[in-house]
Amino acid sequence: MSRPQDDPLSRMNAGLQASGIRLRLERRGQRLGLRGPLPRRDGQPGLKVQRLSLGLMDDEAGRKQALQRLHQVDAELAADCFRWPQNRPGAGQRTTPLEAALERFQQRFADEPRRRRTPAGARSTWSAAYLPYLRRLREQGEQHLSAELLQRVLESYPMATRSRQQCGLVLGLLARQEEVMLPPNWRDQAAGYGLHQARFRQLPSDGRILELVEAIPNPAWRLVYGLMATYGLRNHEVFFTDFSGLDGDRDAVVRVLPTTKTGEHQVWPFQPEWVERFGLRSLGVSRDGLPPVCTDLNRTTLQQVGRRVAEQFRRYQLPLTPYDLRHAWALRTIHMGLPDTVASRMMGHSVAVHTRTYHHWITRRDQQQAVDAALARRGA
Repeated sequence: MSRPQDDPLSRMNAGLQASGIRLRLERRGQRLGLRGPLPRRDGQPGLKVQRLSLGLMDDEAGRKQALQRLHQVDAELAADCFRWPQNRPGAGQRTTPLEAALERFQQRFADEPRRRRTPAGARSTWSAAYLPYLRRLREQGEQHLSAELLQRVLESYPMATRSRQQCGLVLGLLARQEEVMLPPNWRDQAAGYGLHQARFRQLPSDGRILELVEAIPNPAWRLVYGLMATYGLRNHEVFFTDFSGLDGDRDAVVRVLPTTKTGEHQVWPFQPEWVERFGLRSLGVSRDGLPPVCTDLNRTTLQQVGRRVAEQFRRYQLPLTPYDLRHAWALRTIHMGLPDTVASRMMGHSVAVHTRTYHHWITRRDQQQAVDAALARRGA
């Protein structure tokens, strides 16, 4: 006779409980569903323990999909964007053409080979970078996908913002899949995102970064802060990086693992002396100095790991966000003259994203170099 802990569903739920997730998977007959605190169906404020049918079979493939859906719902709850499905299995309602298109879009996203290689990164990307814009699309109350609908959703985001740029990207992919003709200037309408000068005036100087670490009483979280400041890592990358290069390697190069959002890449320290200043060498011998954050991607997601870091910054009332340290690292490399192709690779994004994000400072650097060269020729 099998013990309860031998049941795959029981093991999965134990992992969810250990990672602090309140939702659980449950078996009803041969089908799987979710159970836990969810927004009330009657629209009243607050949460209530309820069931959400998934319509998935209780087999290995079904359990895997159910766990992915559970993490997606958990992310939606955290972002306050969860909505009860309008067409629940067995409700006798017909799926609208728009819903069918969105289901095809999500399936195609999940079927991409690069997504299957990093399922945790795929879940995080879908929840954070795709789902919010598709939710807004649904909220328009339309039943059919059209260029006019996509245009209306895009224009609901302010010009020259990150949200508008990402919305344009996601809706553009959806339109291409469904063969919806967008305006010729769609990219221009969606573009314009950049981290402008006014925003960067709020970033801490190198001196201020060194001062603020003293406001963190926990040595483990000081290491996290130091890693992000020195290597420009994303929140979750701190816990998915190979630090063996810190053990005796003069260059102190670290390797972000392929399980992360943008895959494997190596990063050099800027400033190099901060490796010693923040006491990072110890991580080359043992990772035990880092906070005890769950990194089992069968039980958590990259987004949830990253959220833990942001929560700690707020808990210590730091006057900056984790991404401020990443942006400050990028500006440091620009001022030091590191080629954009190299810096973008270290940051784990494309040259196009790097150039667009840091356009103002890259342009200033290139113009200054041209001016210096012209003045040098004049002097000669």
